[in-house]
Amino acid sequence: MKVLLTGATGFVGRGVLARLRQEDDVQVRVSQRGIAAQWPDGVEVAQIDGLSVAQSWAQALRGVDVVIHCAGRVHVMDERAADPLAEFRSVNVEATRHLAQEAAAAGVKRFVFVSSIKVNGEETAPGLPFTADAAPQPQDPYGQSKLEAEQALFAVAAQTGLEVVVVRPPLVYGPGVKANFASLMRALQRRLPLPFGAIDNRRSLVARDNLVDLLLLCAQHPAAAGQVFLVSDGEDLSTAQLCRGLSKALGVRPRLLPVPSGLLHLLGLLTGRSQQVRRLLGSLQVDISATRRQLGWIPPVSVEQALQEAAKEFSQEQKR
Repeated sequence: MKVLLTGATGFVGRGVLARLRQEDDVQVRVSQRGIAAQWPDGVEVAQIDGLSVAQSWAQALRGVDVVIHCAGRVHVMDERAADPLAEFRSVNVEATRHLAQEAAAAGVKRFVFVSSIKVNGEETAPGLPFTADAAPQPQDPYGQSKLEAEQALFAVAAQTGLEVVVVRPPLVYGPGVKANFASLMRALQRRLPLPFGAIDNRRSLVARDNLVDLLLLCAQHPAAAGQVFLVSDGEDLSTAQLCRGLSKALGVRPRLLPVPSGLLHLLGLLTGRSQQVRRLLGSLQVDISATRRQLGWIPPVSVEQALQEAAKEFSQEQKR
């Protein structure tokens, strides 16, 4: 099997590439734009100009059986574009549709798309996790663009016979994770007091290794074609539990203060950080029972193990 991997330099893409290189019966080709990266031996490279409808993918797709599409315009907290939805649509919808159309024309059999749980929404009520067949309710331009990308891909599939598989991950973490997850580890390592001791929410996360394992399964499993799958570690955590688990992995004792959630929401409103506070205090659970049942999939990495690996890499980075 020959796989074209897009977004191979990103956090998820790096994990996919590492796993693909371990498979004896898989040839890997990555798309690359800009300055040449240092790729491992045995990895083919296809140079591209970028993700746009003007890009020709003919050379990159030659002989390819499966596309794993990890590239895209990612969600950012400090969005500065004048029209964010237009920017997201340009890359995440139109460029993705264009790649899928060219993949179908090149004889590619399957297209695995890394979407986002933001297609479902931002928050779940207690005991009511998101399911893959629930009505989508994206709340921001990024989530809307991912929904429209999914719809565009299934339209291409209906027109061409290309097998499309969609995977919607929640927050992905693991060795080398950045952004808010790394900031939380930094605060815990410094033993800063954090106001999460009284928070009893539930959030689904997914270790990168677990997500990668599912993506590779989706690239080959006969029952995956035409499906949307939710993914998580299969064990939901409160923010307080996450802090304690990370602290244990970092070898420190957490300092969690029992501040009422109402007060934290008010502080978030007053400081303009309502979205960040909402993610820390609210619940977002996903039901992966359909994924388990349809594909026979079990997350191979436990939450404890994944937190330890993320913390180990973080600690090593801090010493460099």
